[in-house]
Amino acid sequence: MQIDPVLVESLVVFSVVLCVHVAVWNQLSWCCVALAIQAFYVQHKWDRLIRTGAAVFQFRPAANSGVLPASMVLPLLGLALHSRCVAVGNVHFERFAMVITVTGMMLALFLSLIALGITRPVPTNTCVVAGIAGSAILYCTKQTLTVSEVIEVLEVLLIFVYMSLILLYLLPRCFTPGEALLILGGLSFIVNQLIKRSLSSGGSGVQAEPLQFFLPVAVVGFVLLGIFFTILFLFMESETWAASLLFHTLTAVLALGVLLPWLSFLTQHHPVAWLLHFLTLTNTRLWLLGYWTALVLFAVAVVIQQNRQRSAGSKKYQASTTVRKYFHLLAVFTFAPGLALDRPLLHLAAVVCLAAFLFLELVRFFRIRPLGTVLRQLLTLFLDERDSGPLILTHIYLLLGLSLPIWLSPGPCIPKGGLKGAAGLVPYAGVLAVGVGDTVASIFGSSVGEIRWPGTKKTLEGTATSVFAQIIGVALFLIADGNINLNASYSWIVGSITIVAMLEAYTSQIDNLLLPLYLYILFLL
Repeated sequence: MQIDPVLVESLVVFSVVLCVHVAVWNQLSWCCVALAIQAFYVQHKWDRLIRTGAAVFQFRPAANSGVLPASMVLPLLGLALHSRCVAVGNVHFERFAMVITVTGMMLALFLSLIALGITRPVPTNTCVVAGIAGSAILYCTKQTLTVSEVIEVLEVLLIFVYMSLILLYLLPRCFTPGEALLILGGLSFIVNQLIKRSLSSGGSGVQAEPLQFFLPVAVVGFVLLGIFFTILFLFMESETWAASLLFHTLTAVLALGVLLPWLSFLTQHHPVAWLLHFLTLTNTRLWLLGYWTALVLFAVAVVIQQNRQRSAGSKKYQASTTVRKYFHLLAVFTFAPGLALDRPLLHLAAVVCLAAFLFLELVRFFRIRPLGTVLRQLLTLFLDERDSGPLILTHIYLLLGLSLPIWLSPGPCIPKGGLKGAAGLVPYAGVLAVGVGDTVASIFGSSVGEIRWPGTKKTLEGTATSVFAQIIGVALFLIADGNINLNASYSWIVGSITIVAMLEAYTSQIDNLLLPLYLYILFLL
């Protein structure tokens, strides 16, 4: 009997939803269950639209819509953060977590509304289910949030609508509907929070470390830069030296004339002076910077060496899956020492690395001289089936998957003694799920795997080895990081790792992005 992989993926997501519902017992957790049911119905409508070519935008081919797993990330994340903030009595961030939950639900409902509106004939049963779930969510929102918080949710929804119209039109075939919901939804939330903090004098009313502002300013800056140059290069050729000079000049103007003053206003510090002081604060940071520099040089050498193998007679040569996964292992060697020795420095370094990746992708995309053509040649070697659009995003997704558990660390909701139990592994969720689990599953599954999971190319041997490797990784992190105290929560850790490994086996979405977030949520409970 042929098993539908989308159905198994949905069962895995439902198991995570039920775990959160059991751990966090309130009216919004019931709404998450209702949202999951309606997203399950709507997902099949999106799949049909994609297969028939009736979708409004061009989405990534050879993948299902991914509406269900993407719809649940923000609501479940908000509920998990809410439970932690309630435990320490932080009322401000408790309310903020509720806003995250409701925002995620509203974005998912909006996506469902679009799918149902363009489906012909109109799916009556799905509309009824979505209507019931939407009514329950709206009622609970009215009972849970204040008027100002509801306005904040609507602001995020408005930004999401406009960003979706712009970016999905400019970047066809780069995302599935679920990936668009996850990426653009998170981006809209960041934009709204940055605007909110900028409009209040000196940032937000709550004191925050300068480190927390670097990521949103960098992301928003590059989004604005990308949209501006996409529109500009519709009217002029981007591959000339004049256009390249204009690109670099305007980028420097944006960075030095807008982003740096913006950071100075938000942090109440001069960004360059603060960075110099931060980077030279301890000798450990200097050693880590030198170590990471050596790893970067090694990665560049590997890319160049792989391209040299592409001789004139083998232009279709592509790097194997094993070679691509070596970069995952390299990322583990990059992140693990930072997690154990200096997480604030790793937080900042990941932001700088993301900014560098985004800048180089803009240079490659627009063929900006002198590096644009060279980057196209170098990176084309490492493409896989998920890079079907104009952008190459897999390396950026890898960085995001490893960094998001660090950036999302619930600092204000961590008790003085630190997080206990499985929650102590929250910063390591990306390294475990992507750096260790996904890498081992791919390498062992493709080399020694014999028994395939029904309906997929993934193997039982790869999944089992992935779970075993992550358990070994947890043991190594316990040895390296004395602050982790699992408190006999081993069964929950093994169960969480197994659930996420099953999601990796059956999902067709970007696993580099999805798996760390689900493991993060389960560890945080």
